[in-house]
Amino acid sequence: MLSRVADSCYWLSRYIERAETNARLLNVNMNLMLDLEDADKDSVRQHWQPVLASLEDQELFSTLYDHIDAESVMEFMTFEKKNPNSIISSISAARENARTVREQISSEMWEHLNKLYLYLRTEHARSDYRQTPHDFYRSIIDGSHLFQGITDATMTHGEGWDFLQAGKYLERADSTSRVLDVKYHILLPRGESVGGNVDLTQWMAVLKSCSALEAYLKIRIGHVTAWDVAEFLILHPTFPRSIRFSVDHMDRAIRRIAGSSASGFPCEAERLSGLLRASVDYATIESVFEVGLHQYLDRTQLRLIEIAATLSKTYCEWLDETASAA
Repeated sequence: MLSRVADSCYWLSRYIERAETNARLLNVNMNLMLDLEDADKDSVRQHWQPVLASLEDQELFSTLYDHIDAESVMEFMTFEKKNPNSIISSISAARENARTVREQISSEMWEHLNKLYLYLRTEHARSDYRQTPHDFYRSIIDGSHLFQGITDATMTHGEGWDFLQAGKYLERADSTSRVLDVKYHILLPRGESVGGNVDLTQWMAVLKSCSALEAYLKIRIGHVTAWDVAEFLILHPTFPRSIRFSVDHMDRAIRRIAGSSASGFPCEAERLSGLLRASVDYATIESVFEVGLHQYLDRTQLRLIEIAATLSKTYCEWLDETASAA
C-alpha cells in the first residue's frame, strides 16, 4: 500500500474519534454545569479548566480568549478553526484525508463524512448548538458511530482498513486516558469530601464521558468509587473504550499490517505496541495506584505518542522526504 494512502487512512479515523471524544466530553460537562446554577466565576473556571488541561490546549486557548467559562471553552473546542483539535477542525481534517483516498474507501463512507462536514459549516449547525446543545453534540457522536458502522460494513477489510483500525484504537486509548485524567485536575468544592456526593457525581461524569456508565453499573451495581472506575476504564478486557481493549486492538491491527505473528517484532512499532499491550495485560489496579493514577495515565499517553511517531516513521517517512525535497 502507498504510504500516502496508509497515512490518510490512519489520520482519517483518528480525527473522527477525536471529534467524537470532544463532543462527549463537552456534553457531559455541560450537563454537570446545570447542577452549578449559582456557581461563581471561580467555580466555573475550576469546572472547565481540567477539560482544557486534559487536552493540553491551555496555551492556545489563552491566546484566543480572555477568561475560562463555559461559553468560551465550548466554542474553542467546537467551532474554533484556529484550534486544530476542535470538532470542526477534526471533521475537516478527516474529510480532507478521506478526499485523498476516495478510491480506497466506499462511496457510502465519503458521502456520510461529507454530509457531516457540510452540516458543521452551516448556520443550521450553529442554530442547533445555541438552542439544543445536547442534541447537537448527540448528532456529532451519532455521526461518528454511523461512520464507523458504515466503514465496517462497506470497506474491504484489507490494509487500508487495518490502518483505520490502528488509528482509531490508538486515538481511543489516548482519549480514555485523558478523560480519566480530567478527574485528577478537578478540585472538590470547599466542604466536599472524597467519596461524598459531589465526588460521586464527578466520577459518574467520567464514566458518561466514555459512554461507560451503564456497562460499569452492570458489574458494580450501585457502587461507584475511584478505584473501581479506574480499574474499569483502564483494565477491563471487553469494554470497547477501555485502555486495555483499545491497546489490544491497536496491536492486532499493527501486526496485521506488518503480516507478523503474535510473537516477535519485525519492526519497532510492533515492539513498542507489544510492550504496551503486555504492560496493560499484566497490570493490576493496585500496581496502577502504586505508581499514581495521574502518573500512570501520563506515562501511557507518552508511550502512545511514541508508537504513533514510530508508525509514521515506518510507513509514512517518505512524506517528509518529499516535502523536504520540494
